[in-house]
Amino acid sequence: MNVQNRLIALRGNRSQREVAEAVGIAPSTLSMYENGERVPSDQIKIKLASLYGKSVGYIFFDEDDTLSD
Repeated sequence: MNVQNRLIALRGNRSQREVAEAVGIAPSTLSMYENGERVPSDQIKIKLASLYGKSVGYIFFDEDDTLSD
C-alpha cells in the first residue's frame, strides 16, 4: 500500500476537515497529501502518526505497524 492510500485508509470515516483541524493544516493540504501532490513536513508527519495511533515509519516509510518510543 502506498502512502496516499494508507493516509486515506487511516482517516477512515473522519472528514478531511476534521483531520486537518486536528493536526493544524488546511483541508486542501491534507487532500494534497492524500493525492500524492505534496509531502508533509516532519512535524505534520508526527502529528498525523499520533492522531492515527501509528508510527511515522509505518505511515510514510512502509515499516512495521508498531509505535516506537
